[in-house]
Amino acid sequence: MKRIKIKFPLQNFELTCTLNDTKIANKIFEILPQEAKVKTWGEEIYFELPLKLENEKPTLDVDIGDVGWWPEGSCFCIFFGRTPVSDSDKPKPYSEITIIGKIDIDNDVIKKLKAIKINTKVVLEHIK
Repeated sequence: MKRIKIKFPLQNFELTCTLNDTKIANKIFEILPQEAKVKTWGEEIYFELPLKLENEKPTLDVDIGDVGWWPEGSCFCIFFGRTPVSDSDKPKPYSEITIIGKIDIDNDVIKKLKAIKINTKVVLEHIK
């Protein structure tokens, strides 16, 4: 089980993510640390990583707290609520993703994620 930190340094806020055993999750783990600028789409935060990886287990079925890989944009995605295409309270990705992990999430974390603005710096790193 591989665990990583997702840090938002300017907000003094970080998440813990447990990666699953997909090839995509393992490739992401291998290139850490990485830094990016976030984008938002409803209650989803996503950011580009320097990898070109195809979907491994494509799905549109995600839950709050899921972390996914969106190959169309080469993006790491964090789902914490409804997106513009949701048809229920669950998040729904724009197109198929591969679920690569899960964040530790509660109402306080959701509130902090909702406050993250576009172009906010994010850092992914191994947990030491």
